[in-house]
Amino acid sequence: MKNVRTNTDIAHQLTLLPDLTPAPNVSARFLLSRDTREIGMRHVAEIRHMLAEQKAARESANVLTLPARADHAA
Repeated sequence: MKNVRTNTDIAHQLTLLPDLTPAPNVSARFLLSRDTREIGMRHVAEIRHMLAEQKAARESANVLTLPARADHAA
């Protein structure tokens, strides 16, 4: 089987920097298009959401639910 690249296989350089204005000493190869930044930030948001779900699942698994006591005073 041949290893053929299509237009959908284009790699994107991602950044997590919140400031969209590049520093004067940043190489042109690290400047990103708006689309690439948005794709990267969506990907980061998905990862953060996944990590939050995993953390919530771990924390809920560590909670002990004790049976209610019916013989205590109100």
